[in-house]
Amino acid sequence: MASKDKSKKTGGKQLLHLVFGGELMDLDKIEFSDLKKLDIVGIYPNYAQAYDAWKDAAQRTVDDAHMRYFIVHLHRLLDPEHGAEGSAG
Repeated sequence: MASKDKSKKTGGKQLLHLVFGGELMDLDKIEFSDLKKLDIVGIYPNYAQAYDAWKDAAQRTVDDAHMRYFIVHLHRLLDPEHGAEGSAG
């Protein structure tokens, strides 16, 4: 019952997004120079919050051309048949 109450407070279905980044070996490929140094920013309940976190992290590292941050749509991986429904991102 508590989970239903929480979904009402967040305005609907939870669409999890992961924000993470790290230093790339080459600007043309997504291959990280050291997986142990990945920056896991967090997991967010919707795309808007994930985007804000991504933007914050990316702006902090704007001077490092090899540093990149990404948003992963976890909801699409967890439920591939319904993951894109109702998603703005």
